[in-house]
Amino acid sequence: ALFQPPKPIRGGIPICFPQFGNLDSLEQHGFARNRLWSVDPDPPPCSSHTNSRAFIDLILRHSEEEAKIWSHRYELRLRVALGPAGDLMLTSRIRNTNTDGKSFTFTFAYHTYFFVTDISEVRVEGLETLDYLDNLQNRERFTEQGDAITFESEVDKIYLSTPTKIAILDHERKRTFELRKDGLPDAVVWNPWDKKAKAMADFGDEEYKHMLCVEAACVEKPITLKPGEEWKGRQEISIVPSSYCSGQLDPRGQLDLRRVTFGC
Repeated sequence: ALFQPPKPIRGGIPICFPQFGNLDSLEQHGFARNRLWSVDPDPPPCSSHTNSRAFIDLILRHSEEEAKIWSHRYELRLRVALGPAGDLMLTSRIRNTNTDGKSFTFTFAYHTYFFVTDISEVRVEGLETLDYLDNLQNRERFTEQGDAITFESEVDKIYLSTPTKIAILDHERKRTFELRKDGLPDAVVWNPWDKKAKAMADFGDEEYKHMLCVEAACVEKPITLKPGEEWKGRQEISIVPSSYCSGQLDPRGQLDLRRVTFGC
């Protein structure tokens, strides 16, 4: 990763706002991931049933410099909450604070990078039989044919109308990432594979073998907010031990969760 503003920092969970991808006039994946956020010193409390979570609220607001490329006023509040078992929840609230009566439209994604032991031994469950847009083929629409997603070449797909739960199985480490989401109907799956990895200055030549992006997103149908309106999206990630996860999935491709999901 290159820690040199205004370059994005590769890895972690970059916030893609106000656009995902590069289909508009803004920079790739928007400007939110490249900005300095402020910490809310007095955030609103969590709901009563999530007192066991530690959390922090980060805030991003309109700036005069930013107005040159995106003229709208907004507030983006990101709550990062950590549970006692290590589960991670991100909750984003985006409010239109325009005073000129104008609406604005945006797309959004949590560009989550997962560490996996060996990409060739990983499978993603919960997205089978769904339609997707293939970014490697000019966003043409296809239908997923496999009983799960596995990896043997570059993948860059936007799955549409996805379930609220997705499983990422790491067979080598005998663990499963459970991704649960709300307000984010799409899911992006990305691995650059060998040629593209070598072409990226901030990506190791062999690192594609040990990573996978599965991103809770809202891409196909952009969100429009009138002044004063607010949108909320959230995702929770937890890790459970497993040797094989198919038995946890119901026929609709959703995880049979054993724990309460969303909190803050």
